This record gives sequence, C-alpha cells and structure tokens, in this order.
Amino acid sequence: MNIRTVLTLTVAAIVLAFASWWMGQQSYTWFPPQAAAEAKLFDDLFSFLVMLGTFIFLGVTGTILYSVLFFRAGRYDYSDGPPIEGNVPLEIVWTAIPLLLVFWIAGYSYQIYEQMAIRGPMELVHLHMPSMMESAYAAPADEGTEPVEEIEVHAKQWAWVFRYPEQDVTSTELHLPIDHRVRLALQSEDVIHGFFVPAFRIKQDVIPGKTIDFEFTPIRVGKYRLRDSQYSGTYFAAMQADVVVESADDYQQWLAMAASTPPQPAYNRAAAEYQASQKALVPGWKTIPPAPPPVVNYAPKHEATSPPV
Repeated sequence: MNIRTVLTLTVAAIVLAFASWWMGQQSYTWFPPQAAAEAKLFDDLFSFLVMLGTFIFLGVTGTILYSVLFFRAGRYDYSDGPPIEGNVPLEIVWTAIPLLLVFWIAGYSYQIYEQMAIRGPMELVHLHMPSMMESAYAAPADEGTEPVEEIEVHAKQWAWVFRYPEQDVTSTELHLPIDHRVRLALQSEDVIHGFFVPAFRIKQDVIPGKTIDFEFTPIRVGKYRLRDSQYSGTYFAAMQADVVVESADDYQQWLAMAASTPPQPAYNRAAAEYQASQKALVPGWKTIPPAPPPVVNYAPKHEATSPPV
C-alpha cells in the first residue's frame, strides 16, 4: 500500500468521522426537550448509536459506490475475474472488530439501562416485598438528593389518578417540583399499563397487584404528556394526563389549593366516549365499559389550552 492510498483512506476516514459526529449531534433535536435528568442518559446513548451507525453506513455505501465507479468490468467484458484467495489477517480483523464493537455497545447500553432502572414485569425483586423491597429508580444526578415525597400513581381502564399521601390530595394531573427527586409508587387496578413521559425518556410497566417504586428528577419547567405505553384495552389511546413541572413555591401553592378543594368527579375522556358510543353501537356488540370517572380534589379543564410536549 503506497503513501497516496494511505493518505486517501485517512482523509476519507476523517470526513466520515466528522459527518458521523455531525449526524450524532443532530439526533438530539429529534426528541422533545430534556425535561428530566435521566433524559440526558438516554439521549447520549441514542446519539452515540446514531453516530456509529452513520459511520458504518457511509463507510459501506461509500466503498460500494467507489468500487462500482472505478473497478467495474467493461461493457463487453465477460471474462472471469482474477482468482483471489482469502486473506486470513484481513478476515480476522473484519470479524474481530464488529464482534468487539457489538460487546461494547451491549455493555454501554446495559449500563444506561441500569442507570435508568426500568424494570420488566418479571423483575419481582424490585417490587414491594416485606423484607427485600428495592426501588426501581433511575440514578440521581446528585447522590445526596432524597425524594421530596412519595406520590402514588393509580392506573386503571382508562384513567390516571395521582395521590399525595402527606397532604391527602388526589388529582388527575401530575404536579412535580423542579430539581427535586421524586418517587412514584406505581399501581394498576386491572391490567398492565405503561407509565411513559416522552419528555422524561422514562417508561415503566405498571403490574396489576404490585407496587413499583420509581424515581427520577424533573429539571425543566413546563407541561408534558403522560401516555399509556401498553395496549390496555378499547380506550387506551384516551388514557393520557398532563404532567406539570413547576417551581417549589408554585408546587406548594398548588398542593394547598388542591387540599382545600372538595373531591368531585373529574372529566374522563374514555367514559365520555363510551357514553357517546352507546347510541351508535349495534345492539349485542360487546365492549368493555370504562371505570367510573375518578373522584379527585383537582381535575384540570379538559379543553386543551396549549399542547403539552
């Protein structure tokens, strides 16, 4: 291999590396704003995978295009190509590098998965148990940060209900203080649901008959959307709620206001759609009626004023 070839390959590798790095940086803009400390863990991993995938894609397609353009056979050349035997060192290199790369990606991904601490349905050791309870919490940004308080999250077909035990406040809108560690006690009253806030990059299955402790730290003031990531039945698409991240003072004011409000039935989209559908359904068609609308201290107006993230 002459010096010109080495220089050409080096320049090509530098160009590919720069293009891959640029694409990896662009991937941060493909998601909603990072509203939780744990979002950075996920976004960094995704950016790394995009950068690596871009480098491999451009490298492979570039090599193929270069070969097609400069080493293709002539138009009327039907002769056999030159006999080339395998190159053992080359085969070892192109086998070992992808193998090591896969192990590296797997190790990095598992490390992030552990820090995010998303628990699967079978990881019962992370559920409430008398003598061995362990929280399924994401690694805090500050190891000395304690949960500000435990908030109970009740999922049912098809509504989210949030309870603040210390103030005995219930709500269909989740309010969280910014820059404070929050612990959620996730519970399901019927089937498997999924607690998923895209802006937080956290998604945790909620298992019937179990309570799963889950921790994270909101870091951006705003209104975000909680969705059910599991197909939980007919009206699962309507099972959404707003998540409001606010300052500590606003958070305390909201708690005080909610505590002084008598409980009343909240608007429930699934129940409303079910009642409307009864007039249009053919008699005899089977459907699952939603649970009654939750009775809570605080329920936001169901008319959307601004789209949550």
